[in-house]
Amino acid sequence: MKFKYKVQNKNSEIVEGIVESPDKFVLAREFREKGDTPLSIEEFKEKSGVFSIKIKLFDRVSLADKIMFTNNLSGMLSAGLSLNRALSILKKQSTNSTLIDILQGLEEDISKGNTLSEGMKKYPKVFNGLFVPMVHAGEESGSLPKTLTEVGATLKKSYDLNKKIKGAMTYPTIIFCAMLIIGVFMMIYVVPTLTKTFKDLGSELPSTTKAIIWISDTISQHVFLFLTIIIGLIVGTILLSKLKIIQRYFDRIILYIPVIGKIVKEVNTARTARTLSSLLLSGVSISNSLSITEEVLQNVHYKELVHGAIASIEKGQVLSASFKENTFLYPVMMGEMIEVGEETGNLSKMLFDIAEFYENEVDNKTKDLSTIIEPVLMLFIGGAVGLFAVSMISPMYSVMNNL
Repeated sequence: MKFKYKVQNKNSEIVEGIVESPDKFVLAREFREKGDTPLSIEEFKEKSGVFSIKIKLFDRVSLADKIMFTNNLSGMLSAGLSLNRALSILKKQSTNSTLIDILQGLEEDISKGNTLSEGMKKYPKVFNGLFVPMVHAGEESGSLPKTLTEVGATLKKSYDLNKKIKGAMTYPTIIFCAMLIIGVFMMIYVVPTLTKTFKDLGSELPSTTKAIIWISDTISQHVFLFLTIIIGLIVGTILLSKLKIIQRYFDRIILYIPVIGKIVKEVNTARTARTLSSLLLSGVSISNSLSITEEVLQNVHYKELVHGAIASIEKGQVLSASFKENTFLYPVMMGEMIEVGEETGNLSKMLFDIAEFYENEVDNKTKDLSTIIEPVLMLFIGGAVGLFAVSMISPMYSVMNNL
């Protein structure tokens, strides 16, 4: 059975939580043996039903939630609160049910004498990447609040970077979807009316007009089949993209796309430099830092390069050599700055400067991207509308001239 408890510990702090026990009397005795004073113990009944299942299914811990958790925890620890008390306060403040459960688990682990990093290891989907090693390094060095601040800053930079890229792609995505919907609507409702007129006139139609009529007939007569094919293509594309061989080709192709390819390279450069800088600054070894960075990166070619760098370092080579040999993926500046950092013993500072520089470059390029996309979209829309208008109107003019 599960019981919700409230106890006063040896430090006179009020601790709340949920724990399993045969009955509440056994649980009360266990608390007293540990030196805690039970204040209340009640049976905890979990909510059930379809609604609660749906909430659990869609509730997740977003990057913004992680940033808030890290910054608030750092602030409370810096103010002198105990780790257990800080987690308890965060649990009360949070509105995310998944995060509340995780904080409850962390609180229980801390009560049992485990460290925060050990507790975080139990939730790899939430505390992935640099969380556990940096927190562990902070615990070892006695500077956990400072380390958590650094984790929060790194996550914030990653969040801002993702937000800028998504923001740049939102406008063209909306325009494309709107065009697709309008196009399908015209094929189902507008074109069939004009087709009937053309059949009554009995005139010879241009090839573009015939193509539009064929598409219209196919869509209007097989609406459900058309929707099934579209959904199938979307689902199929998503599933295929998860295959390693397909993902490898896709990740390679995207690097060659004008403008987009350059942004992708600069995003990966900034992400690599930022993650390595944060980990090295926290005292994580270079090999472990590279292993964690490999997990953070999404493009398979960048992952392979970083993985190769780990093998090179284990053989006694310098880190800069791996980056200087792969200038297609990483700019020349990356390898040169890392080499300077290795020579001066200030590698984490050099990596931090690289991250700042390329994050600013991505910021400027995403702004320019919107400026470039707008006229291209206008030309595309104008061309599509023009082709449709000419294809549908020219047969009418031809008939009128013959009359």
